[in-house]
Amino acid sequence: MTQNQKILIIGAGLCGSLLALRMGQRGFHVTLVEKRPDLRDANLDAGRSINLSLSDRGLKGLRLAGLEEEARALCIPMLGRMIHDKEGNTFMSNYSGREGEFINSISRPGLNMMLLNAAEALTNVQIIFNKGCKTVDLENASAVFEDYTTKERIELKGDVILGTDGAGSVVRRSMFNDRKFLFSFSQEYLTHGYKEITIPATEDGGYRTEKGALHIWPRGEDMLIALPNLDGSFTVTLFAPYSNSNYCFDNLTTPEMVTAYFTQEYPDAVALMPNLVKEFFDNPTGPLGTIKCSPWNSYGKTLILGDAAHAIVPFYGQGMNASFEDVVVFDEVLEKQAEGELDWKKIFQEYEQARKLDTDAIADLALDNFHEMKEHTASPLFQEKRKIEMLLETQFPTDYSSKYSLVTFSESIGYAEALKRGRAQDKAILNLLSDGKISTEDAPGSLLKIIKS
Repeated sequence: MTQNQKILIIGAGLCGSLLALRMGQRGFHVTLVEKRPDLRDANLDAGRSINLSLSDRGLKGLRLAGLEEEARALCIPMLGRMIHDKEGNTFMSNYSGREGEFINSISRPGLNMMLLNAAEALTNVQIIFNKGCKTVDLENASAVFEDYTTKERIELKGDVILGTDGAGSVVRRSMFNDRKFLFSFSQEYLTHGYKEITIPATEDGGYRTEKGALHIWPRGEDMLIALPNLDGSFTVTLFAPYSNSNYCFDNLTTPEMVTAYFTQEYPDAVALMPNLVKEFFDNPTGPLGTIKCSPWNSYGKTLILGDAAHAIVPFYGQGMNASFEDVVVFDEVLEKQAEGELDWKKIFQEYEQARKLDTDAIADLALDNFHEMKEHTASPLFQEKRKIEMLLETQFPTDYSSKYSLVTFSESIGYAEALKRGRAQDKAILNLLSDGKISTEDAPGSLLKIIKS
C-alpha cells in the first residue's frame, strides 16, 4: 500500500533526512521540505556545532538505511575522555573496558549531506529547500511554506505529515496552539549557555593534542570540551553560566576579560587556540534546554519525531543518536503493518507508546551527565569509580556494563532501562567506595559480587 501514500516531512536536518531516506526506501512518495538553503551549496551557520558524537544507537539507524560503512568513513574514533586539570596534567578515562567500544566524532554537515544525497537519489523522494513552514493544518495534513527569498507562499499536502523540524518546531507549535487538541508541553533551560571556538590544525595538517579522545577541562561550574575533526582541527565548546558568577557570559565582554578567564582556567587550552578572542566575540552564545511534550501525534495525520518531540542537552552525546533511533523504532512499527492497509493513527500511537519513556529517560540522563562532566570527572572518587568499572568490564564483559556503556553501547536495551540499572550501579559503587568497603586493589570477582549484592 505504500506506493499510494504521500508523506510530507518538514525539516531536512539529520533526523528528517534519514527518515525521508528510509520512507523512500519503503516505497512511499516523500516530499522533504527544509527552511534553510541546501547546505551542499551553502556555508554552515557560524557557531552551529560542526561535529557530533555518533555511537551505537545512531549507527543502527544508518545501518537500517544501508549507510553505516559510508558514515564510518567520516568518523574519528574517540576511545575515552581526556581530563585536563588547571596545571595542564591529563588523565585518560576510557569509555569502556571492552574491546571495540568507543564513540565517534563525525561532521554534522558531512553526515547531513550524505543522507540528503542518498535520499535525493531515490526517484520517489523530492527535496525542497529555502521554504520555511508558516502554518500547519494538523487534521488535513497540509502546511503553508514561505520562500525566504521571494516571500511567495505555497501549500503542500500529504496523507500524513512527519515533523522533524527541530527544537523550535513549527509543527509542535501548531499542536500547542490547536484549541481542539489537548497538548502538554514543557521547556526547561539550563542557567548555562555555550559558545564554540577552534583549535586549528598544525601547519602540516596534524593534531595539536590527542586525536583519539574527547577532551574535557572540568572546572566545577563551567567547562570546555573538544572533539576532533578530520582536517586536524578540534571544535572546542565552552559551557558557562549566563550570569551570577565571577566568570560568565554576562561579564566576559572585553578581550581582556576573556583572555584573563581562559588563562586562569584553561592555560594549556589557550596555547592551542590562537584565534580565541576573535572567535569568542564572532560566534554566538547558544542556549541549552530540554523539551518534553505529549502526545506526539494528532488526528492520525501528524507526528513529530527527533528534537521536535524531545530536545535534550548535549552532555551524553545522544541527541542525534536518539533521533536516529526514533527512525529505527518508527520503521519497526511500520513493518508490523507492511502487508495490510496502513492505519496511521494506530501506527503513530504505537510508536509513541514504544518510544516516549525512553526519550524522557535520555533527557534526564543528559542532565545527569552535565553535572558529572563539569564537576565530578576530576574528583578522585569519580576516577576510582571509573577504574573499577573499567576493570569489571574488562574481566567480565558479559556480566557488567557501566551506566555509560548501557546508554551508549547497548542498543538492544532502552534508555529507560539503562537509566534504572545505571543509576543503581553508580549509587552502589560510590557508596561502597566512600565507606571504604571496596577499592581498586580488590579482586575483580569480589568487586562484582559485592556491587551486585
